[in-house]
Amino acid sequence: MGLPGDCHVHSEWSWDTGGPGSSAVGRMRQTCAQAERIGLPMVVFTEHLDLPGSWRAEPCDMMDHQQGFLTEAGIVDFEPFDVAGYFDDIAGMRAQFPAIEILTGAEVGQPHLHEHEFAAIVDLTEMDLVLGSLHTVQLAGVRAEPRTLYREFSPDVVLSCYLQQLDEMVESSSLFETLAHVDYAVRSWPADTAGPFDPYAFEDEFRTVFRTLAQSDRTLELNTHRLWPWIPRWWAEEGGKRVRFGSDAHTPHDLAAHFYEAVDMAEHFGFHPGTTPGDAWHKR
Repeated sequence: MGLPGDCHVHSEWSWDTGGPGSSAVGRMRQTCAQAERIGLPMVVFTEHLDLPGSWRAEPCDMMDHQQGFLTEAGIVDFEPFDVAGYFDDIAGMRAQFPAIEILTGAEVGQPHLHEHEFAAIVDLTEMDLVLGSLHTVQLAGVRAEPRTLYREFSPDVVLSCYLQQLDEMVESSSLFETLAHVDYAVRSWPADTAGPFDPYAFEDEFRTVFRTLAQSDRTLELNTHRLWPWIPRWWAEEGGKRVRFGSDAHTPHDLAAHFYEAVDMAEHFGFHPGTTPGDAWHKR
């Protein structure tokens, strides 16, 4: 069984890798070389499109190479997405790695909040694939990542707010075709203090998001950062028709991680490949 295309990949053109002026330079080329080594037919470089200065964090929330993005006021600030540099690099990779289909993309953070600001940065219609993501939550007048809010509020409250705002994002934004990592807030769930994460405690909220996405006839990403069988099951049961596979790789090593397991999971819940590696998998 061949690998499907990886539809969620980051390089030095994403701010959270350090950006194009950091030690991450060359990561797009290294990732393409890794794709060639493992026989991956397609890569979509979905670089982060986030609005600088729009959420707060603390040093413990940031990786070592991200500490310089935190202002004295605790605001996350960075250089906007370098669209011209990104497209130039894509053209170079296509010339250097002709055996791999290399597509353009963006992972748009909070697309329902910053549509006009994003339009001033990049024309998203030029991208082959646009992912929609909710990375931050507005809670008690504060916008921050779930990992920050879990220290300040009840984890149940934080996750419920996240899922409610995720549903609002899906319902109110048409900027994206595929919803990325629906379990993003679960990644930082504070198991040490709150106990193991129980998805069934939030089943209704997750199913609401899936219904809203299915009714809009869009696609759900099976993010292989962590494989949860309840995600494709609930998605299929709520009318979801399509899935894409995304590793969310920020380093070449993580490209297409756990894809074989993810493919088996998708097939188990009735999703089947299209005719090309870039096609979403469909329910028959």
